[in-house]
Amino acid sequence: MTEPRVILITGASSGIGKATALKLKAQGNIVYGAARRVEKMTDLAAAGVHVLKLDVTDEQTLVVAVATIKAEQQRLDVLINNAGYGSYGALEDVPLAEGEYQFKVNVFGVMRLTQLVLPMMRAQGAGRIINVSSIGGKIYQPLSAWYMGTKHAIEGMSDALRMELAPLGIDVIMIEPGGIKTEWAGIAEQKLLAVSGETAYGKQAKEVGAMLSLFDQFASQPGVIAKLMVRAVNDDRPKTRYHAGMGAGVSLAARKWLSDRQFDYLMNQAVHGAAKLAKVMHKKTQRAGSRHYRRES
Repeated sequence: MTEPRVILITGASSGIGKATALKLKAQGNIVYGAARRVEKMTDLAAAGVHVLKLDVTDEQTLVVAVATIKAEQQRLDVLINNAGYGSYGALEDVPLAEGEYQFKVNVFGVMRLTQLVLPMMRAQGAGRIINVSSIGGKIYQPLSAWYMGTKHAIEGMSDALRMELAPLGIDVIMIEPGGIKTEWAGIAEQKLLAVSGETAYGKQAKEVGAMLSLFDQFASQPGVIAKLMVRAVNDDRPKTRYHAGMGAGVSLAARKWLSDRQFDYLMNQAVHGAAKLAKVMHKKTQRAGSRHYRRES
């Protein structure tokens, strides 16, 4: 029997992180699920996952988490940097402090935790770091400069890190989700409309917000990405990148083959189309509600 791997995954309190932690634990691995909201991880603890309180912007919690794993297991085989969030809004409208915090969570927190686990992995002569990027690390949308900037940064830094760690036996892999049904889209839409909904960018903000809201209806389930995570952990010769989820393949292909102007046009058409579809769906919901009311009255 293969010896179980020791795995640390951040952002494990919901969505992709929680689904991945449960799948990896079910395979017999020693899994540490880390997040700020430990009260949302009681089901993980019940399944045998070690629960850690961790905030990727809080140095002390990062240090304590890594020290705990070292003391209890004497090794760490896989780090999955999954924690992150999306902050949308026109660059002109988003306060600089919010942009900085977006980078602190999505980039600096990822790289600081990586720094802390590398001595352990170097001593082992082996390890695997899996960074959750996004198709947003390859494409772009209007009103997403800060978020897309963090994901482009993760892509570039992970590529550089992969090359510098390869001689040490440590691999770096990226996961690039498309549209996934998690809390992410709702948070991004809420921030977008709060920041830019009533500004000079209001019309565009409402259309982009409508596109984000459609994720609730059409996005892929978190388990789709959890399966990719498991593959990235288990594959003997892992790919450098894995992608899946609503729109991932089409978006990445379009970005690869279209010119910048062509892709701009395609993305604008997608935003306009999503806004129109959202209106149609809203009207249908209202009509259905009216019919239901009449039947019950």
